[in-house]
Amino acid sequence: MTVGAWRAAVAAATASLVLVVAGCGGSSNEGSSTPAKPGGTPAGSSAKKGGDLKVLYGGDVDNIDPRQTYYQYGNLVAYATQRPLYSYKPDDAKTPQPDLADGPPQISSDGKTVTVKIKTGVKFSPPVNREVTSKDVAYALESGFTKTVPGPYLGAYMGDLTGLKAFQSGKAKHISGIETPDDQTIVFKLDRPRAAIVAGMLSMPASAPVPEEYAKKFDAKNPSTYGQNQVATGPYMIQNDASGKTIGYKAGQEIKLVRNPNWDAKTDYKPAYLDSITITEGVDPQVASRQILSGQSQVSGDFQLPAEILAQVSKNSTQKSQLIITPPTGRYRYISLNTRNKPFDNVNVRKAILAAFDRNALRQAFGGPLTGEIPTHFIPPGQPGFEESGGKNGPGVDFLAKPEGDMALAQEYMKKAGYASGKYDGNQTFTAVADSATQQKNVAQVAQEQFAKLGFKVKTQYVVRSTMYTKYCQVPKNEPDICPSVGWLKDFADPETLMDPVFNGKNILDVANSNFALLDDKAANAEMDKAEVVNDPTQRNQAWGNVDKTVTGLAPGIPWLWDTQPILESKNVNGVVSQANAAWDLTFTSLK
Repeated sequence: MTVGAWRAAVAAATASLVLVVAGCGGSSNEGSSTPAKPGGTPAGSSAKKGGDLKVLYGGDVDNIDPRQTYYQYGNLVAYATQRPLYSYKPDDAKTPQPDLADGPPQISSDGKTVTVKIKTGVKFSPPVNREVTSKDVAYALESGFTKTVPGPYLGAYMGDLTGLKAFQSGKAKHISGIETPDDQTIVFKLDRPRAAIVAGMLSMPASAPVPEEYAKKFDAKNPSTYGQNQVATGPYMIQNDASGKTIGYKAGQEIKLVRNPNWDAKTDYKPAYLDSITITEGVDPQVASRQILSGQSQVSGDFQLPAEILAQVSKNSTQKSQLIITPPTGRYRYISLNTRNKPFDNVNVRKAILAAFDRNALRQAFGGPLTGEIPTHFIPPGQPGFEESGGKNGPGVDFLAKPEGDMALAQEYMKKAGYASGKYDGNQTFTAVADSATQQKNVAQVAQEQFAKLGFKVKTQYVVRSTMYTKYCQVPKNEPDICPSVGWLKDFADPETLMDPVFNGKNILDVANSNFALLDDKAANAEMDKAEVVNDPTQRNQAWGNVDKTVTGLAPGIPWLWDTQPILESKNVNGVVSQANAAWDLTFTSLK
């Protein structure tokens, strides 16, 4: 594929996003908030340099290592401190911009080779200080396939690298399919024609460079401690001491970002107005929301705005300009069912549960219609593959036809599963691990009531989000029967990113697992494997739309929200939202 064809493929695959961004939300959002302000300085204001922005988080990031972070608010930090090969300008989720790269990727006509040139003049922060080379990118990606630095998405997108199996089995010291013929060139060779998805993945933080001579001693530990000793290439860095130790990171408490003294604005498209960014963790959403509304230089981070705050601000003429509704995020929220455990291994039991659930009650517990739409399948509005999987009507499965629930249908499915009464008649109490944040806890409590309608007794443990993921819902051996607080945000604008890492059985990992339902259906796996190597944009969207229909029919969980993201800013903040990450772009945001 030529460079021009690659660009066309990206544009075609994401064209529908612009249409939905322009008209998102419907009447429920109209007049209640300020629309998202992507791109640069908001109208009627001017950006100025300097100042400290405070970002308030309810929990910690999933991982501080840029090679391992995978969730939205870990990426928020990674994109401010690191320079992957490609990234996205805040007002354009369609076209990846060369970041560390010096131009678009060159893709071979057979789809098996990707070549990228990198810029000169990009340097690591202290204490490394030297210029970045292609070998640093190669080391970052290769280390993500090791046991001490398990990259959560590399296997899904780069699993076809030539020589990967030999490297992982210890038969080879390096992945032969990653080549660095010179300091400014990196080449990826693949066993299958997967160049399009590999090129897209290079916009993820895992492609940011890591200096082997500095990181190797940290990566030798299990798990790696590089995250607590990392160096940066972006405009900001986690505050460190002379040895490189990140004194600006206190797990569960604070992440302090300061200017990277080695960042050269001439090599970057990001303006980086702020002097520093302080992320305060462990806040109460109610208290934090009120602090942002009445205070200065603050924005909301990972927590969901409490329903009463949303209602208050949307009706307050002096505050509603501080409420930002992002474009559709490209995320679906769902309650995953552990399909390895009985009786959730029975598809009819799962269909019964989906049919019984009042999913509108879940949305109300989360904040109501301002937070998004109730799904009929998985791929969200505005994303490639959405229309191909049935659009808003979805594939038409009966068990998702009524958002308020259908108990008669649910009992029919329970009878098909062998429960003569139409309800679960066993004496097992099922385990659930949920996010303890207020809105997520509210949803989990409603979910517990919904399970009870069919006779399922659920005992829920509430923990902070990072613990929920890294100790329980991402670790199959520790996985509970139910994970009520999970969701999935697109990695980039390609339908594979919404389905394959989450539902393909081959992507189940011992740690950092994102197939929360542990779904391993042979027919669905085979369909996804075929869709992976479709490169024509139109055919690709159709293939993954069909996958969505198949997975929806397997009922691996209860999809209850295609979300937007209500967020808050203080009056003196010029907040800029990234359409690609559906969160603040810290490198474009400024103070008034």
